[in-house]
Amino acid sequence: MAHTNQLIHETSPYLLQHAHNPVNWFPWGSEALNKAKEENKPILVSIGYAACHWCHVMERESFEDEATAAIMNAHFINIKIDREERPDLDHIYMDAVQAMTGSGGWPLNVFLTPEAKPFYGGTYFPPEKALNRASWKETLQGVSQAFTERRHEIDAQAENLTDHLLQANSFGITQNAPDEVFNDDNTAIAFQNIMKSADKEWGGFGKAPKFPQTASILYLIRYSYLQQISESPELYKTPSPKGEGWGEAALRQALLSLDKMIEGGIYDQIGGGFARYSTDTEWLAPHFEKMLYDNALLIAVLSEAYQFTKIERYKEVIGETMEFIKREMLHSGNGFYAALDADSEGVEGKFYVWSLEEVTEILGADAAIYCEYYDVTKHGNWEHSNILRVKKPIEQFAADKNISVADLQQLLNGCNEKLLAIRNKRIRPQLDDKIILGWNALMNTACSKAFAATGNEGYRAMAVENMNFLLKSFQSVDSTGFHHTWKNGQARYPAFLDDHAYLIQALLHVQEITADKKWLIKAQELAKQVEENFSEEETGFFFYTPAWQKDIIVRKKEMYDGAVPSGNSIMADNLYKLSILLDKPDWKKKSLNMVASLGKAIIKYPTSFGYWACLLQEIVSGTNEIAIVGQDFSTLHKEVLTNYIPHRVLMAAATGDNSFSLLVEKTAQTKPTVFLCRTYTCLNPVFSAKDLMTLVNRGKNAN
Repeated sequence: MAHTNQLIHETSPYLLQHAHNPVNWFPWGSEALNKAKEENKPILVSIGYAACHWCHVMERESFEDEATAAIMNAHFINIKIDREERPDLDHIYMDAVQAMTGSGGWPLNVFLTPEAKPFYGGTYFPPEKALNRASWKETLQGVSQAFTERRHEIDAQAENLTDHLLQANSFGITQNAPDEVFNDDNTAIAFQNIMKSADKEWGGFGKAPKFPQTASILYLIRYSYLQQISESPELYKTPSPKGEGWGEAALRQALLSLDKMIEGGIYDQIGGGFARYSTDTEWLAPHFEKMLYDNALLIAVLSEAYQFTKIERYKEVIGETMEFIKREMLHSGNGFYAALDADSEGVEGKFYVWSLEEVTEILGADAAIYCEYYDVTKHGNWEHSNILRVKKPIEQFAADKNISVADLQQLLNGCNEKLLAIRNKRIRPQLDDKIILGWNALMNTACSKAFAATGNEGYRAMAVENMNFLLKSFQSVDSTGFHHTWKNGQARYPAFLDDHAYLIQALLHVQEITADKKWLIKAQELAKQVEENFSEEETGFFFYTPAWQKDIIVRKKEMYDGAVPSGNSIMADNLYKLSILLDKPDWKKKSLNMVASLGKAIIKYPTSFGYWACLLQEIVSGTNEIAIVGQDFSTLHKEVLTNYIPHRVLMAAATGDNSFSLLVEKTAQTKPTVFLCRTYTCLNPVFSAKDLMTLVNRGKNAN
């Protein structure tokens, strides 16, 4: 290689991609930060990630160019950051760029003072001026000149931006009386506000680009459940002659969103798994990168959709996506990799798309019906190629062709196997093989929820094996804390709030599906650590970074539920559930205060606070406290898990246990017994999942 810079010692695939650029890149750390102060130079921080298409484009156009690199090396201290390794830094500098420009994204290029305070930035810069964007060279020269000639203006801008970042930490936090927030009217208003942005033709919310927004879908499914709509899934899809109630409307939009994603190009029709988002309203053309967290969150919501509706296609997609995860995202030690790139051979989507000629040659006589079903044409449906998508539900297509659904499905499955075998011989997109604690915890929860919904024992085993890996590999040597990433036997960077919150959530789910109390005890231990290291006493919320971390200019509090849930919303949910499981009233009070303080923002902007809204919904509707006790409880336990009870805590044990509030003085009768308590009232024990559901639904009606 002609060039090698300081990134050569890193483990991040994204940083290693840049290790041979002529730019003298440094990783974030004391060496680069001290060098900026010593040489009195501005810092250029460039942030991206391995699966980012436009990050690759800017690298090829600018960071591999000798003349551009010469300008960067002469006038700046250049730092490359993998946003997935250091989301704390990404959050800070993304907020700064959004404040300056009104938009953000990746690649993120931010200019800092030697004190690491931002004063200018943007996203992608072209090599030549185009589309009202300054060229990268012009930008570099302009910033360097301003830093030299107008330093006082630069420093003032940096101070103002830093103050803005501190003030933004308090957005939406107000003092609200609990009665103002926790009522049915507000859950209805949140539902109505979600529906204002609902795309009633193609599903999802808002216009292109369209992201899955799993929290909004989850809220709608649960809202529908609480509205006591008909048990017939067919009624969800056709309007009632008497008009559609809110429950029907909620479920219709939730299922439309899932169906259109499953039928679209955002879903890998032959290999399983979802891409990150769609560039169009119809879910046809994805940004082809596949992220672990998206697939985890979609498996989780599909599991609830299947439990509620028993629509078989949801179970199939759970299976196909879990199979993709096992095949392409699972490390031999039972950790899950971070992502698959959008590009292969330098071309976005090349690995996934097809020509009509290819498909015809591979499938022969079956090609015609296959191509019609999956919208494969001579001229293509995307950039002269074909992304496989379904334009007509299989039942309707089969009827139009006068063949049975079973026969058509068998033909399609056989064809997909042939195409997958051929696709596997192509040059693959790059794998981002670092393992991230928080994303693994989200996937762990997905495994637990998939097991509960389907009863597939492999999913339960995967959850347990992955949890053992996480607790062993990410915990620090002295067992006082966790790390954020792991690769090649090396754990790095202090774990953030999200990592801890998602891990506690996953532990609670593993406890539910295994009935092993050790996971609950570990969740309690971690919750105490979060309180000690992340709490902000004045507001009751949690900072993103621990108190002892010193290499950041501000400690941010993340409130929004975005592509992933905010650590604060999940911690509020964790504390709420732990307070019931462990009889910790202080934790319930803290959780309720968090939701109440953010309540007006949650209700008004539920698509930005989706997981908060789900917790608000549970607090209002009440939580089912379920205990299963008896020597041979496993069959009953599994049957109970299969049923749809979204707002619940659950423990199972051979005998009662006074160490846990759910199990206090619970004694099995002649056979395994189920105890249900709600809102400080316990009902008579029952002996079957069916009888439990009768009690649960009776309680739901009472609310």
